[in-house]
Amino acid sequence: MTDQTLAAPIDDQSDRPRGFSRYQALLIALLAFTQFTIILDFIIMSPLGAILMPALNITAAQFGVAVSAYAFSAGLSGILAAGFADRFDRKRLLLFFYVGFTLGTLLCAMAQNYHVLLIGRIVTGLFGGVIGSVVLAIITDLFALHLRGRVMGFVQTAFAASQVLGIPAGLFLANHWSWQICFVAIVGLSIVTIAVVAFVMEPVDAHLKLKQDRNPFRHLIATVFEPRYTLAFAVTTLLATGGYMLMPFSSAFTVHNLGIDMLHLPTIYLVSGLFSIVTGPLVGRASDAFGKYPTFVFGCAMTVVMVLIYTHLGHVSLVTAITVNVLMFIGIFSRMIPSQALMSAIPDASQRGSFSAVSASLQQLSGGLGSVLAGAIIAQAPDGALIHFDRIGYVVVMTTLITLVMMYFVQKAVAERAGRSVV
Repeated sequence: MTDQTLAAPIDDQSDRPRGFSRYQALLIALLAFTQFTIILDFIIMSPLGAILMPALNITAAQFGVAVSAYAFSAGLSGILAAGFADRFDRKRLLLFFYVGFTLGTLLCAMAQNYHVLLIGRIVTGLFGGVIGSVVLAIITDLFALHLRGRVMGFVQTAFAASQVLGIPAGLFLANHWSWQICFVAIVGLSIVTIAVVAFVMEPVDAHLKLKQDRNPFRHLIATVFEPRYTLAFAVTTLLATGGYMLMPFSSAFTVHNLGIDMLHLPTIYLVSGLFSIVTGPLVGRASDAFGKYPTFVFGCAMTVVMVLIYTHLGHVSLVTAITVNVLMFIGIFSRMIPSQALMSAIPDASQRGSFSAVSASLQQLSGGLGSVLAGAIIAQAPDGALIHFDRIGYVVVMTTLITLVMMYFVQKAVAERAGRSVV
């Protein structure tokens, strides 16, 4: 592992192994499950709203603050942690933040009023918001570029799995017992994950042998203002801004604009999630086999077409709504996975942790900004239908086309360092 960690991040030689060892396969599964618990903790708040608000006697505005508190605290913690991200064994860093995330989730489970819940969400965000960047740094350290597409594909299925398995299970527990049980279950899963990471995962510390800036603040500043990273940070910001504009309003649009009954809404998410679980690894394989940028181009083209179709739909059948959602998710995954794999090749080995932390912060903050912007664009008719939803689609299409051009120059720089025409 040490030799692989010290290898250049763009090392993509044809004589490299094309498959995974038993330990690597176990590590991928472990990192994916870690992401599953983090994502589930974040997205479970929305479906719990109808149960949680009357239980704690809080308003919709207070609930909105509790939800957004996670995102903004996660964005802040990523910036604060960036200066220290390359100064410790990444395994220990993962354990530290994962334990903090678990304690924050436990605090949510124990909440009997709004203020305790808010503190719990802030604590959970402060620790949970950094874990994604640590996972990305570990993947970049331990897997050569020609394998990272497949790794990202498997790890990204955590989002779909949390949607397919986590949300229905969470709602079942909440309806049969209480909303606190959902967080208790996540704490239980997290404790098991902590034990497996502690005893099974090997140290990831080869980057500590490289020259490091002893001052964490200077290390952060050097990363943020490194000219080679500026374009990558801009792409990350635009991808998140566009992606987060559609998500918060998708359920309301599906019910009120597409005419799908509320009872059929879980079916759409279930089928879309199942397809995403299958699609993620396939997209990862495609990005390794055909190139990260060509796969990203395909994802952008599919996203543009499906977003324009989706945001202009009227009343449709359930089958049509499911088909459009599935194809749109395939386009989104075909952008997300190759873009992360490609940008993982940009930072120097001594700055991978801080680069990933800054990227994660930009993702959280720009995602929150995108949701606010979308809320300012759309309006709601008396019958509940969303007005100007097509304008959000145009903004998403515009950001997608801009990132398509910007990503060309990102991959060009990586390809030149790798001695290839396309990566």
